Amino acid sequence: MSYPHTDPSGLSRYGWTDALERIFTGHAGAGLVPARIARVDRGLCTAITSSGPVRATFVAPYPLLTPCTGDWAALRPGTDSGPHLVELLPRHSAIVRSSASRSSHGQVLAANVDTVVIALSLATPLDAAKLERLAALAWESGARPVVVLTKADLAADPGAVRAEAGVLAPGVDVLATSVTTGQGIDALAALLRGTTVLLGPSGAGKSSLANTLLGQEVLAAGEVRAQDGKGRHTTVRRELLPLPGGGVLIDTPGLRGISLHDAADGLEQVFAEIEGLAAHCRFGDCAHDSEPGCAVRAAIGAGELPERRLRSYRKLQRENAWAASRADARLRDERVDRQKSITRHLRATYRFRDRQP
Repeated sequence: MSYPHTDPSGLSRYGWTDALERIFTGHAGAGLVPARIARVDRGLCTAITSSGPVRATFVAPYPLLTPCTGDWAALRPGTDSGPHLVELLPRHSAIVRSSASRSSHGQVLAANVDTVVIALSLATPLDAAKLERLAALAWESGARPVVVLTKADLAADPGAVRAEAGVLAPGVDVLATSVTTGQGIDALAALLRGTTVLLGPSGAGKSSLANTLLGQEVLAAGEVRAQDGKGRHTTVRRELLPLPGGGVLIDTPGLRGISLHDAADGLEQVFAEIEGLAAHCRFGDCAHDSEPGCAVRAAIGAGELPERRLRSYRKLQRENAWAASRADARLRDERVDRQKSITRHLRATYRFRDRQP
């Protein structure tokens, strides 16, 4: 993403571009000002404007359009109740998972992201399923994933784990880093573009990594339990901060649940080798179980594809299909409710008309 050399709005430090300037033209004529959401909490948000940060109110029409960190918005600065977000600008990317409540709505974790850093600790064994899940989430967002293996100074053979992670997340840059020794930090900084978000479980060292990239102790970093390497949630909300070398960084709380939401394209990216093999199966609807001419089963039999990889692919496909079916059912229910509401309104209108002299 290219940033303008001039800064008429004072917001290019946070990612404002000429394209956004053009999109915002109509809002500017209505007396609104551009703002980027830096933090959301307690029904309010912290929005960065050319005049500095302000606390603003907002009304979300539905969950996927709830303002989140990274959003660009049109803000009305002068109202009786203070600044108010009028409308979100179109998102060019969004990290969306199924909501923690397991409802059919998605939850946007961060918006308008260019780079997704998936942080996993080398102080504990690599969780293959978690990496696959996070990589699918990242690819689906429309941003570029980067896998960062933290705490390399605590690993016996970081190179071997890095190679394993590369197989689990094909097409993704994988770096081993250490904030203690400085290993890999410069290489990581060189990969970051535009807006970067840190994703990963608690204890992965995201806040320590963020502080290193920011060049100062901005975020609290906690200890991890020795027995399982898990940490406490020292980051409790998503927050957007400018990087000293340009661009911005979004730190996020550790993710306990990472349920997929409409992530078919992301799964195809993560399991590209299975997708490629499936194209050579004899039957187009091959389930890769016991069908004759199954290229996927042949690869497993030849030791070219781990059985665990296929099991993980199937599990995530089922989860994604389940989330999609729940969303379809909700949309059907909403259409039925709207139709019933229209019918009730028409009946009331006819009754009123019939009673008129």
